[in-house]
Amino acid sequence: MTSVLRALSLSSVLRAQLDREARAAHPRECCGLIEGVRDGDVVNATALHPTRNLATEPDRFEIDPAAHFALMRGLRGTASEIVGCYHSHPEGTAQPSQRDHEGSSEEGFVWLIAATRNGASELRAFVREGGGFRALMLA
Repeated sequence: MTSVLRALSLSSVLRAQLDREARAAHPRECCGLIEGVRDGDVVNATALHPTRNLATEPDRFEIDPAAHFALMRGLRGTASEIVGCYHSHPEGTAQPSQRDHEGSSEEGFVWLIAATRNGASELRAFVREGGGFRALMLA
């Protein structure tokens, strides 16, 4: 039996990387994939892999499928896997948007959202569960 996911462990180095990516992409959304290892009820993020945002609208994101498949192939035979995705909400909040709800479907997949607004940034993590999102503790 698998345990219910409780937290995402994200180092200060990875937090700083995401903040830089979100600020550099502004006013567009940045996006990427989270590499990590599941350990009971915690996902330990080990790397963030930036991907090209294929969305044409500035307030949306679409991860390049070629980058997704390349990373999946690269992680074969390792202890790591793609545990989730991340993106930014420029001038928004660190909450899943209606578009995020509509564009997500994979149960147990972690969503990390970085909001940048008025020079400040906020970071929150969620897991797709039961057709919606549930907040995770960021450790």
